Amino acid sequence: MKKFIKLLSITLLFTSATLQAQSPEVLKAKEILDKVSEVTKSYSSIKADFTFTLENKQADIEDSYDGTILISGNKYKADVMNAESYFDGETLWTYLTEVGEVNISTPDPNDEMSLSPSNIFSIHEDGFRYIFAGEEVSDGKQIQIVDLFPEDRNKPFSRIKLYVNKANNHISKIMQIGKDGNNYIIEINKMETNVPAEESQFVFNTEEHPDVDVIDLR
Repeated sequence: MKKFIKLLSITLLFTSATLQAQSPEVLKAKEILDKVSEVTKSYSSIKADFTFTLENKQADIEDSYDGTILISGNKYKADVMNAESYFDGETLWTYLTEVGEVNISTPDPNDEMSLSPSNIFSIHEDGFRYIFAGEEVSDGKQIQIVDLFPEDRNKPFSRIKLYVNKANNHISKIMQIGKDGNNYIIEINKMETNVPAEESQFVFNTEEHPDVDVIDLR
């Protein structure tokens, strides 16, 4: 009898998961995310002005910083919070402008920091369950909202809210809800596509910064 009850429980759990996967909200979310991926991958490069915000409502903290980013494939150059980041697909240079120091490292692809420049427009493509969470109007634009839930429950965040412009399928905002009360928000203020991007833009040139201290962490 115990084996029967256990088997029944597993069957019901599987059936519930299957129904959820086929629910209209899940199918709608998949449709939105597929369009975002299709449109994003059609661009040779993306340049964006954004606002990065750290929010903790319990501690009454909200700090915002403006930044810029240029992405081409898996390469990027970002400038935010007095730091310039250069990534050529393998090596990351982090130039701390105020202290005159550049750190060289090899990023870990399994790093827990999800809202990184390298995947800001493709974060939804792997490792998440998703569901359509409704629509809203922002600055006269119709915005579709998709909630992403990490399959790995050891992640330091409980979910990510993705805001998508319905007219052009561009991501307009990403909000990562942290388990520690810290929420990280990236809001795209302006976005240009297919802008010229040279390989040299994703590499920190030490010859042009002779007075900078170089710290190799590789």
